[in-house]
Amino acid sequence: MKLDSKDKQILSILQEEGRLPVAELANRLNLSDTPCLRRIKKLEQAGFIQGYSARLDPKSLALNVIVYAFVRLTENSAAYGEQFEQEMSRLPQVQECSVITGAHDYLLKIVAHDLLEYEGFVKHSLGGLKCIASIESTVVLKQTFSRHQLPIT
Repeated sequence: MKLDSKDKQILSILQEEGRLPVAELANRLNLSDTPCLRRIKKLEQAGFIQGYSARLDPKSLALNVIVYAFVRLTENSAAYGEQFEQEMSRLPQVQECSVITGAHDYLLKIVAHDLLEYEGFVKHSLGGLKCIASIESTVVLKQTFSRHQLPIT
């Protein structure tokens, strides 16, 4: 599906304000409600819009620690990679799991209430996986910003 300027505007606005009523969105785009809704449905069906959710403030939930963990697997095989990825998807503390190049195989973004909780997570959740050879952690001292919106051009 090729995006036109109206589609891009819809995506841009919905990234910022996912709960915006269709009537208000249509008004901002100088469209009537029905064509605007049709465009939204088309964008959802094409996979551009994957869902709607509320962004929560980690600090208000006492999730005060963000850690990036570099993980190396014991064996660089499809089976070990699949096992690791399935395990990570089950752990709610793991916010992101990315396959990377270089000395490590994966980069994880993990949240925890404090460093003691993170230590327990490493020892009990990650440490119990036989497919992990090593974990190297980097603790975020201060997050200056975090973007949730993608650049739409």
